Amino acid sequence: MATEFKLKGVTSLDLKNGDKQQVEVEGIQGGKVLLLKIQDKVHATSANCTHFGAPLAKGILTPEGRLTCPWHGACFNVATGDVEDAPALDALSKYELVEKDGAVYIKSDEGTVKANRRSPNLKCQSVSNEKVLVVGGGSGTIGAVEGLRSGGYTGQITVLSKEGYRPIDRTKLSKALLADLSKAAWRSPDFYKDASIDMIEEEVKSVDFGAKNVSTKSGKTYDYTKLVLATGGTPRWLPLPGLKGDLDNVFVLRSLPDTQGIVKAVGENGKKIVVIGSSFIGMEVGNCLAGMKNDVTIVGMESAPMERVMGTKVGNIFRKLLEKNGVKFLMEASVDKATPSTSDPSKVGAVHLKDGTVLEADLVIEGVGVAPATEYLKDTEITLEKDGSLTTNESFEVTGLQDVFAIGDIATYPYHGPGGDGKPVRIEHWNVAQNAGRSVANSIAQPGAKPKPFIPVFWSALGSQLRYCGNTVNGYDDIVLQGEPEKPSFVAYYTKGETVVAVASMMKDPYMTQSAELMRRGKMPSKSELEKGVDILEVDLPAGFNM
Repeated sequence: MATEFKLKGVTSLDLKNGDKQQVEVEGIQGGKVLLLKIQDKVHATSANCTHFGAPLAKGILTPEGRLTCPWHGACFNVATGDVEDAPALDALSKYELVEKDGAVYIKSDEGTVKANRRSPNLKCQSVSNEKVLVVGGGSGTIGAVEGLRSGGYTGQITVLSKEGYRPIDRTKLSKALLADLSKAAWRSPDFYKDASIDMIEEEVKSVDFGAKNVSTKSGKTYDYTKLVLATGGTPRWLPLPGLKGDLDNVFVLRSLPDTQGIVKAVGENGKKIVVIGSSFIGMEVGNCLAGMKNDVTIVGMESAPMERVMGTKVGNIFRKLLEKNGVKFLMEASVDKATPSTSDPSKVGAVHLKDGTVLEADLVIEGVGVAPATEYLKDTEITLEKDGSLTTNESFEVTGLQDVFAIGDIATYPYHGPGGDGKPVRIEHWNVAQNAGRSVANSIAQPGAKPKPFIPVFWSALGSQLRYCGNTVNGYDDIVLQGEPEKPSFVAYYTKGETVVAVASMMKDPYMTQSAELMRRGKMPSKSELEKGVDILEVDLPAGFNM
């Protein structure tokens, strides 16, 4: 039963449009709510993002009532509390406001205020003959299935995943080496059961698009009316002696068993570890292991970590942060092979570089990229791209097929963000996959609905928290770097001509989320304006968007 709780220090709802105010709730220890005013109406919601708890008072509020988290770009509808963009899955709680006797109250109960979220009630009994079949068990899948049920879809939903476990927060694998399914999984098994979402451990062998069915390696066949392909990426092994899976204690990092294997091999720490690849995955796991008192060396081919994507200056910021944590770097280096341990020939003992350098190694982790996991499609009528991906339209419908969608690492889709001009891109971002899944769910649950546009968002734990939005897949030619990189406290604007195509920041929230909203609206300042000192936090957000 709802109770009235007084808001501490609030005597009236005298806010201006666009204002945000976090306030304490009297009588509830730690209880907080967020007051926001849009379109002349004051709303009260949960105070923190339901993803990782970021204070939403520091987020970005748009004129139409879209509230964006300052850390990872999760978006909520202020009027309803509903999620609009990943990575949050749970909505915000909404509270009725009451003004009386010179004070302001919310109507709620203590448990709801403390929970700081509204978990979706997706309980459903399938009542139609429609069948959505999802192949894959990652971020795109959870975006799709939860989006379908929350969007009112009442058909059958079946998920086929070879991983053998329900969707997890994959970002925690490299950032924290999380190896416990119960801590990594987004939802409990009962959640999917209650929502009539069948989660089945099966590896797909082939697809018959004409007959609308999928065959698995176990010999079973599953029919569909709509098919969502979300099989993600397969980690690459270096095709070199000792590094192609032929020695123990050599790992790639993509799944929970990978993390569990690494944690077991590390044991009580104090190990000599070689990470091959100065990618985000490589740097995150290297930084995590160095923090656990291991001797970590990262080997990279570029002159600076992530040089091609992030540029030399920003890449060297990452390098210095990790070096402070004890990580050693060998850049502009090429790996030749790995050789066995003298004490145990089944396990790796050293990594050899082409310049003759020999690095002792108790274990090796390869972070050299992924390939689209589409092997099961090679004997079908689909023409795969050179990289093995599938071409889709803006709605993620596979080119040349009806009722078939592709999302995540396997999808090459037209990008209409800044600098994109509809050119096809494939973006290996965990967040992109989930937003694509949500977009597909919206298309299926609401036939005729236009695809929901989004700006790619990415984050990384590199000694300090990196925030990133936009896309440099189609290239950039300059970087406008503002702030104090040595702290590090900076914003890097990646430009192509006068257009800002991507933004990266550290210790400068909410610059990234403000940039994403400006990009959606086609109102991001130009390179010249930024060089003249324009502060994007002072640029007004117009209603609506151009994407």
